[in-house]
Amino acid sequence: MSFRLKAALVAAFALSAAAAVTASDMSIAGESVASVTSLPQAFPATASTGTQSAVVFSAPHEVAQPLDSANKANAFSTDTDAQATSLAALVDAQGAPEELDGDMKCLAGAVYFESKGESLEGQLAVARVIINRAKSGRFADSLCGVVYQPSQFSFVRGGGMPPVRTESRSWREAVAIAQIAANDSWDSRAEGALFFHARRVSPGWGKARLASIDNHIFYR
Repeated sequence: MSFRLKAALVAAFALSAAAAVTASDMSIAGESVASVTSLPQAFPATASTGTQSAVVFSAPHEVAQPLDSANKANAFSTDTDAQATSLAALVDAQGAPEELDGDMKCLAGAVYFESKGESLEGQLAVARVIINRAKSGRFADSLCGVVYQPSQFSFVRGGGMPPVRTESRSWREAVAIAQIAANDSWDSRAEGALFFHARRVSPGWGKARLASIDNHIFYR
């Protein structure tokens, strides 16, 4: 075989080998892209071959968002151990009971009629006053007893409350606030208050003022 023919064959063989390496590299890149795209579904699997190991570096980035989303979902769980980030979130997390017992119905009714349409903070403060009174030894020892005590709440007439629109958002909020207050799940801005009055009146009480929230002023 002539020297020129041998040189031509060697050159052809070298070009063929280079093309094979390039094709191999392209195949690995294609598998990496495909694997990264499907990573959230395939994450539990362990990479064991050379072509899969390239995906490992993308795993922390790819799985971060699903894990974060799961944590956020848990934060608003109705589980009693859930840590809500705001009073509004805690209200949303409350599951409305099918039927309220006597004391809880009295508490929710007082929140509804006394502070309907006010902020959640204002509603919570009203609920806490009623609970504080029942525990104080200075008023009736039950929530219904506190609510129906003569000359205490203007919405009580003839020994009862007006009808409640139980399908309304205001009632659902009042029930949730009553549950939160009864469970002591969120601190009130008027914590420890035993009295309150509407802003439009000035009774001249010689009591320690704790907070002014919406339409009410709260005292100890």
